[in-house]
Amino acid sequence: MPETAELDPEDVKIVTLARSALARTGAQEGAAVRDTAGRAYTGVTVALPSLALTALQAAVAAAVASGATGLEAAVVVSGSGSVDAASLAAVHELGPAAPVLVADQRGNIRDVLRAVT
Repeated sequence: MPETAELDPEDVKIVTLARSALARTGAQEGAAVRDTAGRAYTGVTVALPSLALTALQAAVAAAVASGATGLEAAVVVSGSGSVDAASLAAVHELGPAAPVLVADQRGNIRDVLRAVT
């Protein structure tokens, strides 16, 4: 897996944003996505009685709510090291070719997930 130092600077930026969102809230996961205009959006796990979203779903929702029509890349920071199918689907609906970087809480990339074609 690529080390953070080997990533594109724009990917390093969304890794940092996802880690910051996680640290700021103490949620289970933090995530960030970058749209095709280069704007970044963050999200964290939402676990309310009336609403449940993964961090990646929350970040995609923030992007869509801001008018994003496509995604270039996404990252999820989690201790589990896994990403559920619904979260991947949310990213790939807007960015079929967008890689999803899976990082640990230190920002080390553990996996890169791509849409199955």
